[in-house]
Amino acid sequence: MRRALVLATLLAFPDLLSGQATSVLRITVMLPDAAQEPTPVSRHALLISDNPATTIPRRVLTGPDGTVLVTLIPGSYTVESDRPAMLAGQAYEWTQIIDVIAGRSVTLALTAGNADIVAAAPGSSAGTAGDDPSFLSGKWLDSVVAIWSPTSRSTGFLFDARGLIATHGRVAAEGTTVAVQVSADLKVPARVLFSDPARDVGIVSVHPSVIAGRTPVPLGCPVSPAAALAEGQEIAALTAPFERPVDLASGEVTGFASRAIATDMRLSFGGAGGPVFNAAGAVVGLTSMTANRDRRSDDVTIVRAGILCEAVAAAQSAGLPLEPITLPIEPPRRDPAGAVQKAMGTNPPSVVSSSDFDIAFITPLLIQHARQNDRTGGRSSRSLEAEARLGLLTDFGAWSAYFADAPAVVVVRVTPKLVEGFWKRLAREAARTQGANLPPFKDFKTSFVRMRASCTNGEVVPIQPFVLEHRVDETKVIREGLYVFDPAAFEAPCARVTLSIYSEKAPDKADTVTVDASLLAVRLP
Repeated sequence: MRRALVLATLLAFPDLLSGQATSVLRITVMLPDAAQEPTPVSRHALLISDNPATTIPRRVLTGPDGTVLVTLIPGSYTVESDRPAMLAGQAYEWTQIIDVIAGRSVTLALTAGNADIVAAAPGSSAGTAGDDPSFLSGKWLDSVVAIWSPTSRSTGFLFDARGLIATHGRVAAEGTTVAVQVSADLKVPARVLFSDPARDVGIVSVHPSVIAGRTPVPLGCPVSPAAALAEGQEIAALTAPFERPVDLASGEVTGFASRAIATDMRLSFGGAGGPVFNAAGAVVGLTSMTANRDRRSDDVTIVRAGILCEAVAAAQSAGLPLEPITLPIEPPRRDPAGAVQKAMGTNPPSVVSSSDFDIAFITPLLIQHARQNDRTGGRSSRSLEAEARLGLLTDFGAWSAYFADAPAVVVVRVTPKLVEGFWKRLAREAARTQGANLPPFKDFKTSFVRMRASCTNGEVVPIQPFVLEHRVDETKVIREGLYVFDPAAFEAPCARVTLSIYSEKAPDKADTVTVDASLLAVRLP
């Protein structure tokens, strides 16, 4: 994908191939809102062509902050709107000529003062309200946060300065607390105030000090006529996808159901749960993703504003927010160049056992090494046992995106043991007396619930307490623990680590093992 984008850029501006020095053109697009406050116009399409034109124009989009940076060789350029930006029944578009000077960054500010302004045409994409939803929703970028639960990573948004955050219900249903990542370097616990997984809406709260100064999204409860939608209408959603900045996703309404609105919008991993706006700037609901087994990507729907308002009302009298304790975050992700070659002689992961679980200690080098083995073939010649060992290091289920680039963390994977029950063993023995030599009929002893790690100098809080869910049949789900830690937490003075594992069959009684801290204090490349 990146190679295709680079090629397209070079084709649009062939002079870039000449090796000439380049400069950066910074374009900002701002328009005043109803209070005459400057507001960024996100996803505004601009065409850039050289003067005189020698090739097709280059098309760029502004980001959520209304800004786009373009690298150009020195010269004269024309910057013009691909289509108007709509606000309050008026259409704003720009045509500007700018000189790009060698060795200097140049800024072009597109505002109402240098725009051509005309009345929006009837039936335009602005709709009856005459506003561009991506323009209006850009005001609340700082209200959007990332939410982590053991089984999912999602988006949430602040709607009340007291620290109330809305998200989709499957995240909030994971327990009484989740983790809210307010910024790249700040993650705090949040209390689940309300959860309705059936209608896919939830409300969590953080301490107000954590979000001080951020602008809450106005929900407009009870729902006003301004939140009305029609099929084919343009909508925009704020989203906080995994490992990417807050962004805007756009789409159209494609249908209606009693609880949800269908849309052709597409979201990346971790992007569901954000607010959706119509052309009037009203919140019409929040995004949700429904798994579709027939497609590689999930279907996006919109939980209706009315359902969201009911959840808000139910959460108003719930418990107080948690204290603003700082939770651990991932260490800087380091360049894994050469990691595979360094790991070619690496031994299999260290595995220990408790009475009910097998516990594997996984490092980034082991993940890289296992992926290399998987890519280089030999699958048909591997034994089932070898395949299982490889799966420990390459199959992370719903968390595959998290481990895609082998993050600089150490992972404790807790897998329930398989055993053969008495009656199944009796049936197998009976079959053997009739000449049928059947393999053991094994079931999982139990399922994982949670784990606590403690060192000689105190408890070690995981960066992420992930859980993998495996559906055995229509009613039974087996869970594995996939706990992510900072390797530095197990360095001296930590000498021994005790893992207390709680199972479904004995949720209040710990199954414990103690290991040397060197298994987790990994030296990373």
